[in-house]
Amino acid sequence: MDQVAARAPEEATATPPPAVAGIELRGVSKSYGHHTALEPVQLEIRDGEFFCLLGPSGCGKTTTLNLIGGFVAPTQGTIWIQGQRVDRLPPHKRNVNTVFQSYALFPHMTVRENVAFGLRMARVAKRETASRVADALTLVGLEQFGDRLPGQLSGGQQQRVAVARALVRRPAVLLLDEPLGALDLKLRKRLQVELSQIHREVGTTFVYVTHDQEEAMTMADRIAVLNVGVIEQIGAPEVIYKRPRSRFVADFIGESNFFEATLDGGGKDTVVLADGTRVGTARQEPSQGTKKVTLMVRPESIHLSAPDGAPPGSLQARTIQNSFLGSHTRVATECPASQDLVLVAIDGKADVDASVLEPDREVALWWKPDDAVVIDEAGSNAKEGQE
Repeated sequence: MDQVAARAPEEATATPPPAVAGIELRGVSKSYGHHTALEPVQLEIRDGEFFCLLGPSGCGKTTTLNLIGGFVAPTQGTIWIQGQRVDRLPPHKRNVNTVFQSYALFPHMTVRENVAFGLRMARVAKRETASRVADALTLVGLEQFGDRLPGQLSGGQQQRVAVARALVRRPAVLLLDEPLGALDLKLRKRLQVELSQIHREVGTTFVYVTHDQEEAMTMADRIAVLNVGVIEQIGAPEVIYKRPRSRFVADFIGESNFFEATLDGGGKDTVVLADGTRVGTARQEPSQGTKKVTLMVRPESIHLSAPDGAPPGSLQARTIQNSFLGSHTRVATECPASQDLVLVAIDGKADVDASVLEPDREVALWWKPDDAVVIDEAGSNAKEGQE
């Protein structure tokens, strides 16, 4: 007892070991001949995180997933999973499982047999296999469907079987390659919620590939936005949306209004638009002399009213069209400060005079400074939003 008491102070003050990342890509790139699918990338995915790789077709997101899974080898760099280097290991020796869009279920096997297949190949004892399969089916809400064949299930149910089969082996990482892409919109939205709930319950690191920005925003803890083999930005959904670091990210995630503008130096939080109007912006780095930049404002951040009573610094505009979209009304306007139409999203509960929304009306537009993001020609917005 005295020995235990003597050790206690030392244990209480011991420094905990550093946390090991779930996945690390260190200088990883992939080329096919003269074509570079993925530029050298440094990427750290936290253990237990729901991480989304988001971007258009051909951006490198599936290549990144395949590199982690071992389906392709990196041209250069190393890959680590929970502190173990794996880029030299074949897929079956990595603690990783994959869920594909095609489900890849065995049609002649029951749901229970499909889920148990990997455990049988690993020679797990029958009693433990039965217990783990039952737990996996309960996790995805299919405990009553174990004796059915895949052909007797809906598309959403088949996808849940595929998830259960991947999770039953308790991998450190679950890779999901656009698993909901073949489903209709309503079912896809429901399964987004279910997948998020499954992730919270199992605590496994999820790496999810999608081209659907709303899907990524709904489920992810963090998102990596890719474009032609380059990671443009990594961050939480709110940061990616509100503080995009490049015009590509701002344009790919949601709707955006872009204004060509000039920084006039002095470190002031204002820019000068094409029509000469000086407007406030979010915090930015000081510039030396004048500098051409792009100002991004989301449609829901723009206020619209009759010119009378509008605050100083408002932009002149003319309404072109309005569209009722249920939760909000979308108003397209022409504005001398922009070469493109300026879109305004007005909340359905907002107190706005309906007559102002009619086509061919003179209106005023303005926004809060914190809602306007400066993006310079190099794609940076004062180095905000990168993690």
